[in-house]
Amino acid sequence: MTDYFRPLAQMGDARPSDAVPLAGTRNWFTHVERLSRTDAPQIIPVLETPQAWRDLVGAPRHSIAGLDFANPVIMGILNVTPDSFSDGGAHNAPAKAVRAALKMQNEGAHLIDIGGESTRPGALEVPYEAEIARTVPVIEAIRKTLGMPMSIDTRKARVADAALAAGVNIVNDVSGFKFDPGLGPLCAKYAAPVCLMHAQGLPETMQDAPHYDDVLLDVFDVLAEQIEVAMGFGLSRNQIIVDPGLGFGKTQGHNLALIRGLSLFHGLGCAVMLGASRKGFIRDIGQAPIAEDRAPGSIAVGLAAVQQGVHILRVHDISQTRQALALFQAATTGLD
Repeated sequence: MTDYFRPLAQMGDARPSDAVPLAGTRNWFTHVERLSRTDAPQIIPVLETPQAWRDLVGAPRHSIAGLDFANPVIMGILNVTPDSFSDGGAHNAPAKAVRAALKMQNEGAHLIDIGGESTRPGALEVPYEAEIARTVPVIEAIRKTLGMPMSIDTRKARVADAALAAGVNIVNDVSGFKFDPGLGPLCAKYAAPVCLMHAQGLPETMQDAPHYDDVLLDVFDVLAEQIEVAMGFGLSRNQIIVDPGLGFGKTQGHNLALIRGLSLFHGLGCAVMLGASRKGFIRDIGQAPIAEDRAPGSIAVGLAAVQQGVHILRVHDISQTRQALALFQAATTGLD
């Protein structure tokens, strides 16, 4: 029987002597939820968990692209596509994209995620030539103008190759190296940090009938396998970010279960990212049919994630997220 341990994260400077720091964040924990596929969950003291697991979860996450994960990192979403669900067509020219990136930087973004292919539910695959034509001029312009860290949101090795050559720092693959067999070896060749996301199925069909035996444990196991694959190519665990992939082959119930259980993913020993911004479950629960009206719901989910030690929030609404994080941290752990 395999046990899984989910840290029950707490915040604040006053902490017991047996508290374990949570993955280099301001959070800590003294108890965990022990999960398995056969027995009911149990709450147990952290000292009843294996020492190797405590060492892995308690260790700070190494900097990636100069990012410090001691405090939440804001990743700004820059879609240079005509058909993204939220901002399609708004930034699909280099000059527009640079202005948008500068605005994001001024509002508090630490990292810009550039995507040239929509992966919203039902989206069709874009030829790699078109994806390169959309993204590379934008990457080059941002690199020349701003010089801030960038990631390329792509599933394709040829796109990642062109983007890395143009100056991006991180490859963000929503398929977790399952779409293009050449992408993992390419990232290893560049020694490029990667974000591996969990997705069940392809965007065209992923929302047709998603099913899991236990969504939290199933996603954890798949991400653990994806990490091993990446390390097999030559990447180190310190170069890997993981993302449970809200909305990618998940129902509303699956998404909520993953959000409630986010701290489990610290057991993978990698920085953890969450992309909840403006997604369909926020539309439905928050009764916000227009994507641009979903900032409050997106921020609520983001703060719940930070409370569980998530390192990176991938968001559309930069200034609102930055303000919310500043107040949340001031109210829970004090001002720096």
